[in-house]
Amino acid sequence: MILLENEPMNKHTSFKVGGPARYFVKAESLDDLKKALDLAREKGLPYFILGNGTNLLVSDKGFDGLVITLAGEFSEIQDLGNGAFKVGAATPLGRFARSVLKQGFAGIHKLAGIPGTLGGAIYMNAGAYGQEIGTSCTQVTVLDCDGSIRELSNAGCAFGYRQSIFQKNSAIILSATFLLPTAASLGKTTADLEAELAECMAKRKATQPLNMPNAGSTFKRLEAGSADTPTQIAPGYYIEQAGLKGYRIGGAEVSTVHANFIVNAGGATASDIKQLSEFVQQKVTEKFGIKLHREIILLGKFE
Repeated sequence: MILLENEPMNKHTSFKVGGPARYFVKAESLDDLKKALDLAREKGLPYFILGNGTNLLVSDKGFDGLVITLAGEFSEIQDLGNGAFKVGAATPLGRFARSVLKQGFAGIHKLAGIPGTLGGAIYMNAGAYGQEIGTSCTQVTVLDCDGSIRELSNAGCAFGYRQSIFQKNSAIILSATFLLPTAASLGKTTADLEAELAECMAKRKATQPLNMPNAGSTFKRLEAGSADTPTQIAPGYYIEQAGLKGYRIGGAEVSTVHANFIVNAGGATASDIKQLSEFVQQKVTEKFGIKLHREIILLGKFE
């Protein structure tokens, strides 16, 4: 177990901002993870499980607790046969998606461009281009707060749009099992899947500010649009129509490429980013009467 004190979180988040975590642990085994949780209990501190930090905004003041990142045995992909795979929570989602694509399996290949880990993807029920990680997930193995390990079925995970049961309980995702269809069963070839992935990656490159620090979509898709555009549920549409593309607070900017992205345009603080997201929410509500809900997770104390 690797233990660090006062570790700067700007080194571990895609926004490249955030103050220090009081303690930071890299857990490479289940034993390491249990020791880290024991440390948090002994010191009476909260803990947070960190993936790639690609959907996270850490306060400039940092986090007065223990941040745990998984590695080692949590990064393994096990081929169980017949399209079944067991994948560790620390496995990069892109690596898993590309690995099974090469073997001719469909179902998650369009998610290969998502930069997070498997555990983070399960936690958020990550999705893109019509695919969601929860659709093909059959089981999730978790560590409960009492130290016991249990298995949750797909139904037990309560997957929904960008949500799962793990956002409401304290269980730590250790791994997930998937059952994937073959390309042939869908009337396709591996080359077809590779072409679909290439198309998705091209769209991502053309429509997202990949060259600037960001945390992906700032706001969740709406359940319904405004009175004037009831079928328009993309937050970026309303942000752009409110004239906010390019609007800045400090070093934080509403992307000029995609309005539902807030980017660190240079020297941004976590406070800048949070204030800008709240300003966007306010202006969209004033103009359209709808409420945008943040998709990005906040960690630490914000004023």
